Amino acid sequence: MSMAEQPPEAALKLPLSEAKAAERPLHCCPAAEEVVSLFDHLRDRLLRYVISFGLPVEDAEDVIQEVFLSLYRHLERGRSRSNLRAWVFRVAHNLALKQRNQLRSASQESQDERASLLDWLPDPGPNPEDRMVSSQRRERMLATVNALAEQDRRCLILRAEGLRYREIAQILDISLGSVALSLERSLTRLARAAQW
Repeated sequence: MSMAEQPPEAALKLPLSEAKAAERPLHCCPAAEEVVSLFDHLRDRLLRYVISFGLPVEDAEDVIQEVFLSLYRHLERGRSRSNLRAWVFRVAHNLALKQRNQLRSASQESQDERASLLDWLPDPGPNPEDRMVSSQRRERMLATVNALAEQDRRCLILRAEGLRYREIAQILDISLGSVALSLERSLTRLARAAQW
């Protein structure tokens, strides 16, 4: 039974702000509709990006929820709506860094990021020989990506998610030239690794 369907006496047990929120239909909240639309469009991309920080899936999902809660508050306060996709990725970036640092300090055990990233890569080989070749190539490419400087790796991941150079520069708080140089460096290394 939804909050709106509950008898009036049930609403009396809720704090006043929650009771009013339960009475207000979703279409009265343009911010809520916009957040839901962005969530549907960006959730999977953001989840992949946050997981790339080495966070477990459960923690990454918590970060994504916090991002969209922050977005809702941002829009409700009437703040800027320009380039919300970059804004969402920037908030996800900052929250993922914060969560990763909290996890590292809470548990002194270091996680092997390579193993967690390999778990997310699909195994396309139809037979054992193809699987072995594919596995060796994935390991070589992953080793190349992991050997990149963190900024280069973040630029590459964000570009792979379809963000433009300007958006990447805004998210990582670096210059446009730095983004271009970083991506050129990363792609050159990946091309060399693919030729082996």
